[in-house]
Amino acid sequence: MRKRNTTKASGANDALFGGACLVAIIALGLCSSPARAEENTGPDVAFNAAAASDYVFRGVSQTEGDPAISAGVDVTQGAFYAGAWAGNVSFAGDADTDAEIDLYAGVRPEFAGFNWDFGLVSYFYAGQPDGADYDYVELKAATSRAVGPATLGAAIYWSPDFFGAAEDEATYAEINGAISPADKWTLSAAVGRQWVSSDFDYTTWNLGAVYQMTDHLALDVRYFDTDEHGFGSAYDGRVAASVKATF
Repeated sequence: MRKRNTTKASGANDALFGGACLVAIIALGLCSSPARAEENTGPDVAFNAAAASDYVFRGVSQTEGDPAISAGVDVTQGAFYAGAWAGNVSFAGDADTDAEIDLYAGVRPEFAGFNWDFGLVSYFYAGQPDGADYDYVELKAATSRAVGPATLGAAIYWSPDFFGAAEDEATYAEINGAISPADKWTLSAAVGRQWVSSDFDYTTWNLGAVYQMTDHLALDVRYFDTDEHGFGSAYDGRVAASVKATF
């Protein structure tokens, strides 16, 4: 990877900025008092863990097609939320980077008949080589609405300094939908476009099904693909299965 010749902030400074924003959002949401004291029941905390045949992010394998394990925690207080997630990664030509750690926070209000999600996500990569500049921050805006038996949604993410030393500003936009055709079953699909500052823009899509095996255990089987297989095997079409536990 080549190092950028720019004077703007490095990935480390972006990570610090992201961390500061996260602290501000968490403090605002989790420390805010409800209008009535008797309604103050404290934040809700939920944990999750998953095992997958492949970790696919926006249509691209993050583990070179190998299995992945992950775990996370989510805290909610009213419309505010914050959380952390970690999982293993493996990139072609990089024998050092072995884990991704995400921190995120935001607010999920409801207005104008839509469910909204405004947040910030910070991505950190453990063991990355010097000068790789993998760490980055994204701002997120998403919305969804029930339309008959289905739920339709859209989301956009923007980063001032995207993954990798060769990348600067980046935007990802997606439309998605889900429907439950039978008890315990959910079918969902999404189409997205990733724009980056280099020549690696691509379109991605996925289609899959989730089966709720128990109240706390779900199986997801999904097909992922992109329109740029020439970028490398990580961009090839693939089927990935995962089992996720929540508690």
